[in-house]
Amino acid sequence: MTNEAGKMVEKPTEPEFGPRESYRVVKNIAVLGFAFMIHFTAFHGTSNLQSSVHSDGSLGAYTLAAIYGSLILSNIFLPVMVIRWLGCKWTIVVSFVAYMPYLAGQFYPRFYTLIPAGLAVGFGGGPLWCAKCTYLSVIAEAFSIIKQRKVKADYLIVKFFGLFFVFYQLAQVLGNLISFSVLSYGEEEALPTNNNSSTRVLINISETCGANYVAPVDRRLSEPQEDPLNFHRPDAVKLNILTGIFLGCMALASLSVAIGVDSLKRYNTTRTGSGAGVSGIRMLIITAKQLTNKYQLLLLPITMFIGVEQAFIAVDFTASFVACGLGISSIGYAMVSFGLANTFAAAVTPYITKTIGRFPMIVATAAFHLALLVFMLLWKPTDQYWAYSLIVACWGLADGVWLIQINALSGILFPGNEEAAFSNFRLWEATGSVIMYATSPVLSTFTKLVCIMCIMLVGTVGYASIELMEYRIKKGIAGKRFEMINRAE
Repeated sequence: MTNEAGKMVEKPTEPEFGPRESYRVVKNIAVLGFAFMIHFTAFHGTSNLQSSVHSDGSLGAYTLAAIYGSLILSNIFLPVMVIRWLGCKWTIVVSFVAYMPYLAGQFYPRFYTLIPAGLAVGFGGGPLWCAKCTYLSVIAEAFSIIKQRKVKADYLIVKFFGLFFVFYQLAQVLGNLISFSVLSYGEEEALPTNNNSSTRVLINISETCGANYVAPVDRRLSEPQEDPLNFHRPDAVKLNILTGIFLGCMALASLSVAIGVDSLKRYNTTRTGSGAGVSGIRMLIITAKQLTNKYQLLLLPITMFIGVEQAFIAVDFTASFVACGLGISSIGYAMVSFGLANTFAAAVTPYITKTIGRFPMIVATAAFHLALLVFMLLWKPTDQYWAYSLIVACWGLADGVWLIQINALSGILFPGNEEAAFSNFRLWEATGSVIMYATSPVLSTFTKLVCIMCIMLVGTVGYASIELMEYRIKKGIAGKRFEMINRAE
């Protein structure tokens, strides 16, 4: 057989595995999932606090912008080179380590410590996720061989990814629970409340927080002053304890993969050209060329919307709603609902879509999210923690649907060009996040909510246009690319 360069290569023979190799594969998935869970427990738990704990000079927002800005470049240029050099297993280990300066920087938060650390996170993120996807795909094919091809590799890939994301989605829940437990320890009330808090008497929550909130951009770390919005940083000892716990989680994640996960050399003989891939420059060219496809252009607004809405929750909701209305220590408690709802949505979306169809599912999600945005624009914040948890849970449900449906659509629409399609998805999703993080310090929350609403509506219209064009192709041409998912009989 020949490769893409036309050179003759030997077709790899399928290796023979022992009778207990299937348990070893499952062990590798479980350890990998556990490692990602505790690693992103630390990352999400820290990131959700950035815009509130480091609100002086908008350091937190700019740090997150640095993370996702460097992630754009990382996704294009680094994965192939790093994985060729280190292999998937050690790429994951090294990428985990690249996140650790971001945690260490929390001990001494300054622009010259957190911004470079944020850049390191972004540059580590591209190889990390590419290595994870490659690892799961390779061992899925190996598992299919172990089962004597009785189970198709394509099905196993979906199954293994599902198992992995069960672990990963729990990170948002655990990270926020740890954050709330540490920062609220020793307070008079076990649950967040402002009824008798002397730190809240200076402001009217219903008039100052929520959609009415405006970021205090004039404050600087070097000029401590009385905060009119009462964004009092938690005790430094508590913050350092929390950072120490999260650093320990990241170290444990790295050790778990280094010790408990097998190298792909054990299974890689089942694949052809596993080390082959396109260079960073070539990937950039392919990604740019994909933009000449009208479907890809129509998908851009809804893809950017996903990045924008996720950034809004991480930075603006946590600051303008939760921290302003309840206090910084309550952010983790409220955000637990987001993780739980996101996990639930990821689990049920495929089944609901199979029943009612993709188009009705996305339209219903858009209507639900639009209603939530309108509610947030009109709602007068209170000091009742359950209200914030309910809002962010609804957002988590919508976010889970958007992620699954638009990711899947990118693969369905462009058969044979999935690599370029997913590269565009990552690129424009990250671009949306960077735009939101960068504008967070200068726009009011009301303006941001209106902008999110407009981007979502434009994106939904773009998606609907694709479905309409494909419906016409389906109706007029037998050899269509894909069909709209119909209601089950």
